[in-house]
Amino acid sequence: MLNVSLFLTLAMFLLTFINAQSIRIPRNGRDLSASVAVLLPVRNEAVNIIEFVESLKAQTGISDLKFYFLDDNSEDETLELLKRETLGDKRFSVTSGQQLPDGWLGKPWALEQLRSKVKADYIVNIDADVRLLPKAICATINLLIDRNLDYVSPYPKQIAKSFGERMIQPLLQWSWLSTVPLRIAEKSGKPSLAVANGQFFAVRESALSAVSGYSVSKSAVLDDLELARALLRNGSKGCVAEGSHIATCHMYNSWAEVKAGYGKSLWAAFGSKFGSFIAIAFLFLTGILPLLAAIGGFSAGVYALEFVIISRIIAARASRGRFLDAFLHPISTLLLIYLIIYSWSARGKVQWKGRTL
Repeated sequence: MLNVSLFLTLAMFLLTFINAQSIRIPRNGRDLSASVAVLLPVRNEAVNIIEFVESLKAQTGISDLKFYFLDDNSEDETLELLKRETLGDKRFSVTSGQQLPDGWLGKPWALEQLRSKVKADYIVNIDADVRLLPKAICATINLLIDRNLDYVSPYPKQIAKSFGERMIQPLLQWSWLSTVPLRIAEKSGKPSLAVANGQFFAVRESALSAVSGYSVSKSAVLDDLELARALLRNGSKGCVAEGSHIATCHMYNSWAEVKAGYGKSLWAAFGSKFGSFIAIAFLFLTGILPLLAAIGGFSAGVYALEFVIISRIIAARASRGRFLDAFLHPISTLLLIYLIIYSWSARGKVQWKGRTL
């Protein structure tokens, strides 16, 4: 078993290194004449909405850029603040959403309501806790055009402040940097290799319409990943991109929010209970067993621990994260295993944005 651990961590280290060198990065800031519609569903985002709108107002480089907000029946001051902050700016449209129909989850339904009302060459959706640099959307669409892709999902830098956030949030980028061969995934178009992040997702309107829009992921907890898989199954090409230098995202403010956020979705991340069991076994072999073996004096354990920590450091450097937290990887692994188990036990009970998932 220790040899398996050593092999896995070595493979993860090598793949992380290769991916960090070859991942797509939105850099091209040349001006664009294409039309871009940014779809922005918000629900109970009063704490974010002012800074979010300011970030959107600063976007440059696209001649025909429109922002379409939909307030998804917020129970706080989101709608009032949104109307106030966008007043007089013709680039912004603000509407209220219809009631959630049976069979739909909130975000896909909100996005589909917006999509049905806009016409544009490219569609972008961005979460309210994301902050963009002025050329972020422009650079993203340029990457899509330059690489002849149908969609691209820049992964924002994940802001983590509390200890719980710092232990879990860096695992987002590291998980796919260390396990998915990104260039192979991009060229092959295999849905099983899809990586996407709904925090920032850009797609050609023609490709999105070809899969019936966001209805294709209407009941998926991980709607971003399901949308990417549907696009790939339909023959589209796309990829995740390293977006830490153009966007940041502060998803959670405490361990309680981390627990609720991951509790609503981790059960769906691995396909089934058996898939979750395999994921837990993998995490144990690559994150906990190396430490136990190293403490026990086994050199293979020391090497395995070094490989996985170095892979975390590489991922942190690539995504502009805190590399020192990589040395606490066994703690991160234990917490993630706990969250996977908790997510299954709390399925159908966890509330997010005032709705039970």
